[in-house]
Amino acid sequence: MTARVDHEERRRQIAEALLRIADTQGLQSASMRAVAAEAGVSLRLVQYYFETKQGLLLDALTRLAAQLQARMEKWIGEAGSPPTPRGTVTAILSCILPTDPESRRITRTYAAYYTLVLNDPEVLEKHGARQPELLEGFLAKRIAAAQEAGEVDPGKDPGIAAAGLLAMVNGLGSSVLGGQRTGEAATAILARHLDELFRTPGETARALPSADSPNATSS
Repeated sequence: MTARVDHEERRRQIAEALLRIADTQGLQSASMRAVAAEAGVSLRLVQYYFETKQGLLLDALTRLAAQLQARMEKWIGEAGSPPTPRGTVTAILSCILPTDPESRRITRTYAAYYTLVLNDPEVLEKHGARQPELLEGFLAKRIAAAQEAGEVDPGKDPGIAAAGLLAMVNGLGSSVLGGQRTGEAATAILARHLDELFRTPGETARALPSADSPNATSS
């Protein structure tokens, strides 16, 4: 009897081969033939499951997003139960920073995709910003919830705060991968910014030196 082929497993095998190439060599090296060799299958089989290279690229990108989603859910679960708005925001941003092998792989692979879509306006328009927009919106909702609970200054704009935090984390991630700073240093910078965000006006006032403080500047 002929063994039944698990088509989804075949597609996963091929897509993950592309992701490995993207991580280690960049997507410019991910030809259909190279992906077939990495996956240990024939070129014809790759073309059977993915008629075009763009179809393969987008399928692999969806799987990469699912891997990041699973990582974020794991970190949120480990942040406490039930998760607080601050705990959720901290877990998501912390797990994105490339501080361990998995997060470094995910960050490098996303960087390879960013390089690709910047040179392809059609792909950029359809797929380039979708995941970041969803994540930014989710973070903004958590910051707004903390604001309603009195844990964030009511004068803060949750959307702008979320966008700023994500931009900062992306920049920190690049500096870690580039060797400018360690993962520990990047995590400490993130923690400092989160402390500043999740501080009520009363806490801010208490943190400032008073006129009677020996550290206060005299006029």
